[in-house]
Amino acid sequence: MMIRRTPSTFSASPGRRRIAFVSVLLAGGLLLGGCTAETAGTNSTTSASTSTVSSTVASANSTDSTTTAETITDTAAATEAFLQTLSAEQREEVLYAYDDETKTTSWSNFPVTFVDRAGLNISELTDEQRAAAMKVLEALLSEAGYDTVTGIMGGDEYLHENSTSTEDSLGQYYIAFFGDPSNTDAWAVQFGGHHLGINATLDGSADSITFAPTHLGIQPAVYTDADGNEVQPFDGIYTSAFAFYDSLSDEQRVQLYQGETVANMVCAPGSTCDYPTGTGLSGSDLSDEQKQLLLGVIANWVGLADEETTADALATIEASLDETYVNWSGATEYDMTQGDGIYFQISGPDVYVEFAAQQGSAGADVEGVNTSGWGHVHTIYRDPSNDYAGSVVQQEATGMGGGAGAPGSGGAPGTGGPGSTPPSGS
Repeated sequence: MMIRRTPSTFSASPGRRRIAFVSVLLAGGLLLGGCTAETAGTNSTTSASTSTVSSTVASANSTDSTTTAETITDTAAATEAFLQTLSAEQREEVLYAYDDETKTTSWSNFPVTFVDRAGLNISELTDEQRAAAMKVLEALLSEAGYDTVTGIMGGDEYLHENSTSTEDSLGQYYIAFFGDPSNTDAWAVQFGGHHLGINATLDGSADSITFAPTHLGIQPAVYTDADGNEVQPFDGIYTSAFAFYDSLSDEQRVQLYQGETVANMVCAPGSTCDYPTGTGLSGSDLSDEQKQLLLGVIANWVGLADEETTADALATIEASLDETYVNWSGATEYDMTQGDGIYFQISGPDVYVEFAAQQGSAGADVEGVNTSGWGHVHTIYRDPSNDYAGSVVQQEATGMGGGAGAPGSGGAPGTGGPGSTPPSGS
């Protein structure tokens, strides 16, 4: 059964419309899009690129040759065009001061009915306004990044249409801007809903874009779209993560592995974070080739925009990779038919990534479809040195929040402790 990487749509529930998307992407020399069902059901033996960061970035953005400056210019223009479609009341609702702390409290891994989002609900916009809002995302993101985001949105809509969940927030997304769109000053784009929280700060004065912090999630991991294509938005993350894991020696895996029980998130979306580090395998204990594989994993989060932005972010992270630690718990083979999924954490001076399978469907059950464990994942990307481009300090999210201890969110990494022996067959 082939998972196709062809254009498709997700169907709209009342008040929403169809948004075109394709399933996903190439990064780090690895397939980050659809794969055959056989690949997802067996141990991944995919070899990864072990070249330099520059070639990793080039592969990740082979169809996106724009620079950071061009992305900022294009996104500012698309945002201005979107704002022109709005009424005065809507513009007031979607625009915030650059340093408004709402920026930190209005994104979460919880549904929009539990945690208030900033800005405008795109389901309440006209067709023209909705199309203009999506053009902002198209300008900001690479083609691959846009596919990832819309693939996540498609899964959310799939649950709305097919699952037992009665949560009416499924498929609802909000857009907001912090600061005035500009080619010369700093401003931010926020876009998200339940399994998505994009926070992109664009600063023309520094020629920089950062996506820290950002939340990417999926449920389910594999779904069939309205055109009958199977979509697997996180296959690339799984593939690149297991390529890194498979490259390690037995001794390195002993340092990396924290236990068979899948850990919960420590720094969940919308929460404050102490950025734990020092647990697991140190970057200084990796070969050059293994470091490139680890950077290929990180590229799934920092590589959402153009080639130059991705290269700059990865170069910064690479410079402190020896001080960065990675740990892992749960499954040791890419086999969605076995176990409860995986957890990994990458923690260093310039990057913090968590990938956590959620042990429960949260009531969104679909007959014959895995909506827990492998099929329900929350992730977080943050930059301990530059979250929100230093414009504001993270506050706890409103409502239920997303902090440690929340359902499906809190807890400590692993239960076996550093040096736990990976299961046989890893």
